Amino acid sequence: MRMGLAVLLALSSSAQADAVLDRGNGPEPTTLDVHRGSEVGSQNILTDLYEGLVAFAADGSIVPGMAERWEVAADGRTWTFHLRDGLRWSNGEVLDAPQFVASMQRALDPDTAAPLASLFASIGNAPAVMRGEMAPDALSVHAPDARTVVIELTQPTALLERLALPVAAPLHLPSLRQHGMLHTRPGNLVGNGAYRLIEWTPQASLLLERNPHFHAAAKVAIERVRFHVTEDANTEQKRFVAGDLDFTEVVPPGRLERLRERFGRQLRIDPYLGSFYFGYNLRRAPFARQPNLRRALSLAIDRDILTRYITGLGETPAFSLLPPVLLGEAAWAPAESALTQAQRVREAQQLYAEAGYSTAQPLEVELRYNTSTPHRRLALAVAAMWRETLGVRTHLVNEEWKVFVQNRRSGRVTEAFRGGWIADVADPLAFLEAFDGPGPNNWSGYADADYSRLLGEARASAEPAERRRRFAAAERQLLQSQPILPIYFYVSKHLVRDEVQGFVANPLDRHPSRWMRLRGPAP
Repeated sequence: MRMGLAVLLALSSSAQADAVLDRGNGPEPTTLDVHRGSEVGSQNILTDLYEGLVAFAADGSIVPGMAERWEVAADGRTWTFHLRDGLRWSNGEVLDAPQFVASMQRALDPDTAAPLASLFASIGNAPAVMRGEMAPDALSVHAPDARTVVIELTQPTALLERLALPVAAPLHLPSLRQHGMLHTRPGNLVGNGAYRLIEWTPQASLLLERNPHFHAAAKVAIERVRFHVTEDANTEQKRFVAGDLDFTEVVPPGRLERLRERFGRQLRIDPYLGSFYFGYNLRRAPFARQPNLRRALSLAIDRDILTRYITGLGETPAFSLLPPVLLGEAAWAPAESALTQAQRVREAQQLYAEAGYSTAQPLEVELRYNTSTPHRRLALAVAAMWRETLGVRTHLVNEEWKVFVQNRRSGRVTEAFRGGWIADVADPLAFLEAFDGPGPNNWSGYADADYSRLLGEARASAEPAERRRRFAAAERQLLQSQPILPIYFYVSKHLVRDEVQGFVANPLDRHPSRWMRLRGPAP
């Protein structure tokens, strides 16, 4: 009996060691440069390849990462992190505090153009460093010894949530110097996370294997993780049904009750800190200096129809950028949210005429989106609403993800475009900061001195309730300028096999593979 049990345990251990977790991951990642990857598909992979001073647990909470413990001064401005003993890169080299400091300097160096660098603007000298006015080594991040990192802030900040993001993870700078942009390729990429990259087949998949030098390697249950490129939600669902995927990145639009009837508890729909919107390019015609036209297009859209029949998975209509939970009692609703749709349409038609357009002289506009069945369905519905209520002629342009991202960022050819933001941290600043200045995420080219002032006042406010009120004022200023057209607030939506354990819903929808296990079929 004992021998039989031992054999069963050995077989179980072997099956676990050979397990591969197959994850749907959306479009091809634009980059695996840990400081430059900002979209969800890149961050999912980078979270497995790298680890910062702290990390996300399965439920989205913060747990020790490279740092085993830390202290914060009474004023909330000086943080001291104590690294674990024996930290190693995935190639076995020693990883110490000075390397972390050098990596943070690289992340905030303007030459790096890290899209999320602004999240660390409260670090001493960070704004001047990011503007190129001071050298990166002026950043107030120091290593007094090999196992200690000290970060000095100019104002209290939710620092731990930011340090858990891939952009705050260390980069193996010798690999960057040796390989340049190719340091992200298999064989060149040296990380410090639970997994290491071994294969990357463009437009197909990326394969990771457990990193034996990770400080908690013995607790990582799944040996290999394969991230599948799944740009089309319907195709991703078919692959899940066929058994090719253990869980999906999204779920295609459909009637919620039918999906629940088909997939039961495998369908996971949960609250998510994200906003979907269309953006206007304010740097060129037809939307430059045309706030009334932009408002007309917004009012013409029936968000109830879009969320009920087009997205259909529990999304809620949005007239603002910030999910209300982020502002609490300070949350506000634009006046148009209290109108009937018929009232919105009448105002839209009046503003459209005042902007110089009519049935005889209609607006012609390009609406650009990345290739995706849900985005196409939504764009078609919006175009139909604009045509029926205003007579707008909309030309839909869909592009492969990398091309779309480049065009949206450059602003040279875009007019209206698919936008949206998923929070990296549960902080209003995560949404609002993108519109402050000429950063890589300010796709509209929005610039407003009053908005920047209000946002600066919110950043500098230490009292939470006052901070939220000031963020609400900044959001109001932003939306009065109409650089975006809010559509809905996201929910996270996945199909997850019963065999996957450790997939835990959380508002940031973070799911590091290191916390998961694959349960075999019951005997």
